[in-house]
Parts: sequence; structure tokens; C-alpha cells
Amino acid sequence: MSKSKEEIVTEIVNLYKEIPGPLLIILHAVQAELDYIPSEVVSLIAEGLNLSRAEIHGVISFYHFFRIRPAGRYIVQICRAESCQAMGSRQLELHAKNSLGVDYHETTKDGLITLEPVYCLGNCACSPAVRVGDKIYAHVGAESFNTIISELAIEKLEVQS
Repeated sequence: MSKSKEEIVTEIVNLYKEIPGPLLIILHAVQAELDYIPSEVVSLIAEGLNLSRAEIHGVISFYHFFRIRPAGRYIVQICRAESCQAMGSRQLELHAKNSLGVDYHETTKDGLITLEPVYCLGNCACSPAVRVGDKIYAHVGAESFNTIISELAIEKLEVQS
């Protein structure tokens, strides 16, 4: 029998609550285990750390890498650092949002892609950069972005077959 979200979070909180400054470690562990931080477990974290739910929500909303909804199968990150912006990432962002029908931190209706900003992929010489999983794509424009997304859709179909 698998554990409930509440049981998982309670175990994580109990594991880390005695170390100094445990909140970020706990939030990362919860997201690693559940893929996101469900709103229904925030009170468990708050209670375990003797903090308010507002304090927990404040930290979750401050750090862009925490998710409050399940992510899509693929997380597509567009670099927003200065080098990428100078080379067209703002136009790429607009194209990505329009073509996928989502904004940052949202997931496509088919559950395939979650679009997220990232603030430097360390690939500045090849701007604009996009990361999908562990793979970084260089010099991404609208056409190459469409190709990346098409390949992800094909990969999904191949895995399901």
C-alpha cells in the first residue's frame, strides 16, 4: 500500500525539522517526492515547523522553482538572463506562450509540457537557450522551438505505444 501525501510530508518534516533553517530543505524534499507542493500539505509543514501557513506560502511563492500544481511530463525552461534576452529570448517567450497556449508555471491541457523561466543556463555564448530535462538547446528561435516541441510529442507517442 502506498503512502498518502500527508504521510510522506509528515515523514519529511520529522526528518529535517531539527536542523537549522529546515524550510527550504523540506520544500525541496516534498517537491522531489510528490513532484509539486500540494496546498493541502502546507498546514502540515507549518505545524511541524511552528510557522504560519502564510510564511510557508510566502517562501513557496518567492522561489520560482517551487510548483503548487503537478508539472507536465516535460518541463521546458526558457533562459531569461541578459545574454539570452539580448539575443531574442523575449520574442521566444512570446512565441512559446502563444504556441503552447500557456503562461509561465502553467501546463498544457494535454499535460505534456510545463513552461518555466530560468535565470541562466550557463550557455550564454549560444543564446537564447532552452532546457528540457537535462538537455540544453542552443540558438533557439521560433522554428527550432517548434521542432523541439514536436519531438517531445513524438517521444510521448512512442513511449505510450
